[in-house]
Amino acid sequence: MFPKLDPILHSELRLAVMSILAGVDNAEFSYLKQQTGATSGNLSVQLDKLSTAGYISVEKGFKGKMPCTTCKITQQGLTAFENYVNSLKEYLI
Repeated sequence: MFPKLDPILHSELRLAVMSILAGVDNAEFSYLKQQTGATSGNLSVQLDKLSTAGYISVEKGFKGKMPCTTCKITQQGLTAFENYVNSLKEYLI
């Protein structure tokens, strides 16, 4: 029987964000937007879902006078991401 896939991560954009964050210490909103090709509104909604699930932390601040949002994967999020990837591998074997 195939393992159940985490519905939070089973979204193309949320999975892309988690893939990026799993490989860096943190990433700014503008970088995530550029890398995923998402609109600001859609990315914002998906980041909120990941944050609500406890998979990422979101810090809002300023770089000079410009607003800056920085995201970081949490340990819970990293574990969920690793489990998701391992579950996907079982589908491919």
